[in-house]
Amino acid sequence: MEQWNPSYCETTRQVKISVLPQHLDEASDPATSVFAFSYRIRIENLGTGRVQLIERHWLIESNGTHFAEVVGPGVVGEQPTIEAGKSYEYASSAVINDPVGSMRGSYTFRAEDGVFFQAVIPRFDLVYPLAVH
Repeated sequence: MEQWNPSYCETTRQVKISVLPQHLDEASDPATSVFAFSYRIRIENLGTGRVQLIERHWLIESNGTHFAEVVGPGVVGEQPTIEAGKSYEYASSAVINDPVGSMRGSYTFRAEDGVFFQAVIPRFDLVYPLAVH
């Protein structure tokens, strides 16, 4: 398995969510206030029973103000089931109108016993490199 050292991690009910954001220079256009970012998410099931990711809820900020809210089923078209001791990874992207922003949110999971719970997605920064002096 490749080395993965994200700086944004949160564990809720033995589900660990790690995020690794990165700016997308080729998809950004500062002249028109388009700042694109990708992010990789790793969801690790540290518990003893499987969990299924049912829904996502994202809050996106641009320049410190509310920019967008996204709610929908699963992630990247899937509602993955993660066995105990296993992990699931996916990549996605976001575009904001300022060189500095952030994202945070939650996933709704269904545990093996049928109980639903929210797992926190840690707040992570979206920073276009030229915005940092």
